[in-house]
Amino acid sequence: MQGGWFPLVFGIGVFLLLTTWKRGRDMLSQRQAADAVDINSFIKGVEDVPRAPGTAIFLTQNPDKVPHAMLHSLKHFKALHERVVLVAVNILDTPRLTDSHRVTVTRLANDFWQVKVFYGFMEQVNLPDALDWCCEDGLSFEAMDTSYFIGRETLIPSMDAAMPFWRQKIFVGMFRNAGSVVNYFGLPANRVVELGGQVVL
Repeated sequence: MQGGWFPLVFGIGVFLLLTTWKRGRDMLSQRQAADAVDINSFIKGVEDVPRAPGTAIFLTQNPDKVPHAMLHSLKHFKALHERVVLVAVNILDTPRLTDSHRVTVTRLANDFWQVKVFYGFMEQVNLPDALDWCCEDGLSFEAMDTSYFIGRETLIPSMDAAMPFWRQKIFVGMFRNAGSVVNYFGLPANRVVELGGQVVL
């Protein structure tokens, strides 16, 4: 009654927000994984698709699957770039990494590439600088000839979801106000293309 209730209520509120964010991200990942297409199957299916000059970098959590931004890009432009790079950024439990362990590069068919970039949890992410290390594996980038494609999802709460509707509304608000991916990865703003889509939780 003299104020001891405040830290308890505050702690419960913070715990609710953190667990809602974690649960919501898991639900979003599950929804996206359910609709994901295997990248190798996709490459075989787009062999006859026109290719535009330049390099397209698609940020993704799983480079073995086709990012939604790539599907939206193909749907709208009816073409792919002549070189397509799928980039996944992984934050490890190690504080810092040496540059020799920064990237791994895998070349796929039809001029598709997979790149995994690794950072320690105390490091500042700068994706363009990290991608410069790909030249050692035969993948070099020209800054003015490279475009970064990122997905911008609009979340829609669902009455049938595993998480209560009111918690979904909280997660949608948190997701909408989350920090910019462009700033977090240190991307040049004038080379970024955002493609939106709706995801029903």
